[in-house]
Amino acid sequence: MLGPCDGAPPETFVTPLGDSLPTPANGSVAPIAPDPSATLRTIRALRDEEFDILHLHEPLSPGPNLTALTMLSAPIVATFHAAGDSASYRYLNSAARSFASRIDRRVAVSPDALDLAERYLGGTYAVIPNAVPLDIYGGDSSDEREPIVFFCGRHEERKGLGVLLRAFARVGSDATLLVASDGPQTAELRATHGDDPRIVWLGRISEAEKAAHLRSSRVFVAPSLGGESFGVVLIEAMAAGCPVVASDIDGYRNVATHDLDALLVPASDERALAEALDRVLSDAALAERLREHGLARSRDFSMARQAESYVAFYREVLAERDAHERRVGNEPSPGLSSARWYARVRRWSALLAGLARRMLRR
Repeated sequence: MLGPCDGAPPETFVTPLGDSLPTPANGSVAPIAPDPSATLRTIRALRDEEFDILHLHEPLSPGPNLTALTMLSAPIVATFHAAGDSASYRYLNSAARSFASRIDRRVAVSPDALDLAERYLGGTYAVIPNAVPLDIYGGDSSDEREPIVFFCGRHEERKGLGVLLRAFARVGSDATLLVASDGPQTAELRATHGDDPRIVWLGRISEAEKAAHLRSSRVFVAPSLGGESFGVVLIEAMAAGCPVVASDIDGYRNVATHDLDALLVPASDERALAEALDRVLSDAALAERLREHGLARSRDFSMARQAESYVAFYREVLAERDAHERRVGNEPSPGLSSARWYARVRRWSALLAGLARRMLRR
């Protein structure tokens, strides 16, 4: 696994390519690494490892992904995650389409991500949903849970935490709201709502802590206002047996069905959100029905199922490469020579740096 990494690598199989540069994107912040040092580390890793397949996530993001598309050292499978709209795709469409043409297999994580990619890049895509490690959450237990509402997400406008905090003032007095993570709105929201003793601000938590809170809370809430292509955190809650209340937005409808495995309410509607939370907190039969259907729904998004789909793509791409080599009568390519590698570096480094600067300015 190659990518930007702030601090020590989290696992031994992670090769850090440099520190990330937090960049505003799609109403949030994307960590990218467009600097020349990350480019050179990427080139070195691609050359040293001689990968059979490169799998790029958000392949047109500046930094290691564009470097990999430039060097073309192996066949490429790419997954597109973003939904909504993209200023980069719109203003740099010609360059984006040119880079995208180098991808051998294109995948979107949801119909909304598919719509964005098709609209600006054309091409053919498979839809393979995101997945979660179901065994981490272990939500088969139906033990009695405390009246806890759990929120976990970046504290920024599109995640709707401000709407939730205002809605929670309407919720029954015996409930507790756990607010995990942080973000650009943390200080403002704590200043406004920090005197409510029913709200506990957890700060950043580990994946293990998140799973534990999902297993012990009575309801998980995702009040996002939009910009979500897929609801991974909803699946995690379902896998933990935690009933879900979420905004009725496109990305979440890819995962949840209202009144079956979740309660979906209009985004930004504080009254509807409070009423839905009160229903789940007070109606044990409703909570159990949402829990059972949520557990069943989460099994559609297992890591094993996703891995099988991607391995099938890898095998198809490699078979096509081998067939092409037989057709043209060539032996498999031994790879680029050092001279050709660094000729490409010199040719493209200025382009990548200029493209990154233009995208950041946009």
